[in-house]
Amino acid sequence: MKKRAILTSSLCLGFLSLSGCSNATTFTSAEENEVITLRFAYASNSQPVIDAMNEFGRLVEEKTAGSVVLQYFPDGQLGGERELIELTQSGAVDFTKVSASALESFSKDYSIFSVPYLFKDEAHFFNVMDNEAIMEPIYQSTANLGFTGMTYYDSGQRSFYMVDGPVHSPEDLKGKKIRVMQSETAIKMVELLGGSAVPMGSDEVYTSLQANLINGSENNEFVLHTAGHGGVAKYYSYDEHTRVPDIIIMNDASKEQLSTEQELAIEEAAKESTVFEIKAFSKAIEEEKAIAKEKYGVQFNEVDNSPFRVAVAPLHDTFKNAPTYQKLYQMIQEQGGSGDENSFE
Repeated sequence: MKKRAILTSSLCLGFLSLSGCSNATTFTSAEENEVITLRFAYASNSQPVIDAMNEFGRLVEEKTAGSVVLQYFPDGQLGGERELIELTQSGAVDFTKVSASALESFSKDYSIFSVPYLFKDEAHFFNVMDNEAIMEPIYQSTANLGFTGMTYYDSGQRSFYMVDGPVHSPEDLKGKKIRVMQSETAIKMVELLGGSAVPMGSDEVYTSLQANLINGSENNEFVLHTAGHGGVAKYYSYDEHTRVPDIIIMNDASKEQLSTEQELAIEEAAKESTVFEIKAFSKAIEEEKAIAKEKYGVQFNEVDNSPFRVAVAPLHDTFKNAPTYQKLYQMIQEQGGSGDENSFE
């Protein structure tokens, strides 16, 4: 039987000030019938994602007969996504959920998801994400850093939304300052489209739009009402350049100190929470759009993304010709089925 060690006093530094070091949990073996509490920290998220993370916790408790429970630190209490990854890496928290783009600086494999128009459509995206042969090596690519991926959540498509007018073609992005995630691939994408990329955390976007420090950003529709960005940027244009998944990661030392049965139960709970999240996310998107239209007057416009695809083709050349990414890129493309919708082969 694997043992769960007592959390060291060093973990009291920083985040434990929220609850007091006296509440630090002592983890013991399951044979002593003591409850193991695992910490799950996350940044601000849309409601369906929050609901899915809560469902994960419910399933963990159910599947372990109450021997493992999750304690949540929501809404960026412990920092932004990079800080949360580092906390999970160190073992200060046991789980977090972050964008795959935030993981790029920890594993090059996650860079592939920031390649614009990597997926032909939504079905292609799910074919890839549910393919164990593709995803398991990616999840394991950070094992040498002390954490691994467990499952993914759908984060929808990402498109441009602007303050001063819609985007119909790359010409509309020329000279514009566009916020992107802290991803080298995303920065290059905006540069290829003629814009000026401004990498920043999501918590800075609203005030930056309001102060005209940036002209627009790119994300899914949930930023419009849930994050309030539609109050400033009222033009959302469906160029649908990327589908970047969210990833739940877990500290490996935490996993190793669970019993085999508990570890398997947590893995099952994570996968089942993904099914829950996908259904909830799809339904909530339409509600978000309706509220953004009514509350903020956000205008949505469809886009012929053919010129966008042409402009970012050099990024595809980089990934499909580089020895590091060549096999992974090809495997992903093969999951897209037949047809010529994707022009990068």
